Amino acid sequence: MSTTTPTLAHRDRARDELGRSAFDVLVVGGGIIGISTAWTASQAGLRVALVDGGDFAGATSSASTKLVHGGLRYLQTGNLRLVSENHRERRELARHVAPHLVNRRTFLVPVYRDGPHGAAKLGAGVALYSALSGFGDGVGRLVGARRATELVPSLRADGLRAAAVYTDHQMNDARMAVMTVRAAVEAGATVLNHARVEDLLVADGRVVGAEVRDVLTGEMFDVRATRVVNATGPWLDRLRRLENPFAASSVRLSKGAHLVIRPPAQWQAGLTVPVDRSRVSFAIPWEDHLLVGTTDEEYDGDPARVAVTDADVSQILGELEPAVALASADVVSTFSGVRVLPLTEGNSSHAPRETVITEGPGGMLSVAGGKWTTFRHIGRQVADRLGVPLPTLDRMPLPGIASPVAITGWLIAEGLPADVAAHLASHYGSHALDLARLVRAEPRLADRLHPDGPDIAAQVVHARDHEWAADEDDVLRRRTTVALRGLDTPAVRSAVRALLAH
Repeated sequence: MSTTTPTLAHRDRARDELGRSAFDVLVVGGGIIGISTAWTASQAGLRVALVDGGDFAGATSSASTKLVHGGLRYLQTGNLRLVSENHRERRELARHVAPHLVNRRTFLVPVYRDGPHGAAKLGAGVALYSALSGFGDGVGRLVGARRATELVPSLRADGLRAAAVYTDHQMNDARMAVMTVRAAVEAGATVLNHARVEDLLVADGRVVGAEVRDVLTGEMFDVRATRVVNATGPWLDRLRRLENPFAASSVRLSKGAHLVIRPPAQWQAGLTVPVDRSRVSFAIPWEDHLLVGTTDEEYDGDPARVAVTDADVSQILGELEPAVALASADVVSTFSGVRVLPLTEGNSSHAPRETVITEGPGGMLSVAGGKWTTFRHIGRQVADRLGVPLPTLDRMPLPGIASPVAITGWLIAEGLPADVAAHLASHYGSHALDLARLVRAEPRLADRLHPDGPDIAAQVVHARDHEWAADEDDVLRRRTTVALRGLDTPAVRSAVRALLAH
């Protein structure tokens, strides 16, 4: 790329600021936990720096099942506190913080004669689930087989006795993360992606910053801060051992693989399919496709190289087969990530999902585990451990908050196709109006990146200038839905490169 591109100009300014300023907090790791910590501390008035060796949400945080949910399966373990906490955050996100990014979704759990759970048990379970949510989305209930197949036409009818119906929410995890980075920056944080910590700075036995390499230019610079937070997810122990070479392992990794499948007959609900008494698998309408998965198996490889295998595809489709027959030939894309779990004994699928915050001998805080749904709560937990006075604006919305329906209508009036308008409104909120202004100034930016998808060229320019996108993967995998739709062709990548370099 040319050194005159807006992306690199923004990076130069951020890198200069990081190198010359003294910060109260340096957050290492731009997954959602690190981003939330940076947002919370910035809201409290601290000078905050955030760096990540790859892209924001470039690993685990953009490889989730894309749910904002209470965690129905946690009822099986009796963890009512966690379910209630999850529901509380789910409601806040859907109603006050990100209603433009979080969408309500009906789910059903089919009950088969040979299944692991009976109808009475599941009916009671979804009723309790609704009660723990304060009945904000109605009451979970049982429906008959006929109604179940109306909601999910592909549902296997043979042996179907009933279905338990409940409500949760879903999102685009990468877009949520990018919007939260924007919120942190608007609150005063200085951020830089593709900036890898090579070593820690230590003075008088205390960690006081980090030596950072700009991965795109190779330039080294120091970032100095009173406190450092290690939110590097799968790389947590790597950074801990820069503080203490003798630090024992503190986390375990679990691989979660997902498939994106061409849409079958129109589904009105997502499927939650019990695999056994502790695990479920999902098949959820998402971005005009089905998102299916996930696996939950111990992973001891390089987190940067985690990938979906043929065995993963067979496992996911096989676990769903008792309820719905999906074909591997219809898989358009796959993705996988690694969950970070506290180090415990036993199968990873039974490991606790709580967040664990520890302090090293040099004062660095390391944050392990957690759930997407409760990312704001975890950010507040970390800030509390830092001694930060928590901000009182508990319902501070993410940037772009607006009615997607209203924004869609406005974009259609601007001349954008209905599917493009609805897509932009539900991923950008009011910032979709910025995209419309780009198109008005340069009509070619209304061109679709691929004829079979709703993402347009204006999104690349917006991602370059306002969302820290530095390369094609940043755009295609995390700023748009192109890659997940299986539309990441050489021609598309070439067009995106040209737009980034313009």
